[in-house]
Amino acid sequence: MRIKELCADERPREKMFSKGPGAMSNAELLAILIGSGTKKENVLEVANRLLASAGGNLSSLAAMDRTGITAMDGIGSGRYASIAAAFELGRRCCLEDPGVEKVPLTDPRMVFRLMTPKLRGLDHEEFWVIFLNRANYVIHKEMISLGGMSSTVVDPRLVIRKALDKRACGIILVHNHPSGNPRPGQNDLEQTAAIKKAAETFNISLLDHVIICDDMYFCFSEDKVYLG
Repeated sequence: MRIKELCADERPREKMFSKGPGAMSNAELLAILIGSGTKKENVLEVANRLLASAGGNLSSLAAMDRTGITAMDGIGSGRYASIAAAFELGRRCCLEDPGVEKVPLTDPRMVFRLMTPKLRGLDHEEFWVIFLNRANYVIHKEMISLGGMSSTVVDPRLVIRKALDKRACGIILVHNHPSGNPRPGQNDLEQTAAIKKAAETFNISLLDHVIICDDMYFCFSEDKVYLG
């Protein structure tokens, strides 16, 4: 069925204008980004097929690369660019939300909420450091290292130098595991120990190390074996 043959309330753009974006399904929002259908399918059918290819999960769709998305019939490079841009804008919007930073960052769940919009769905590891003042308010957060699918290398001297530059009293380490397993590997344990030792030299507290893996996380501070 052609999109024009649908009633006005079922057409994505008309529905957005009349009811607002919050009333729309994920497929309807994707349909607006895609713009038009093919000779065989209307735009809603294309959008539903695209979403189904990611298991109906927006996080999985956001993690798909250009090759995977453009392999779908009806999704060319231009439409991929619109979809990728929308996901990136959403990610940046979440990062701009200062709500969790207005209170002391003392709970690993708060760290997860703060950093998961940046780290969820990536196919590579990123290592971030959150710099805190004496009251555990966030001074700054920064990506220190970018790695491959299974590891990233972090120089403890770089972490401490940046902490000193920011006059931070405490730091929280955060990185992701694209593998799907949030538990730390041997490399994670060794890097955490090295950074902890370097931080103590300058009276900087390593408060936690949180590993994010989609909707899960592992918190070093909850297992004294790792942070002592």
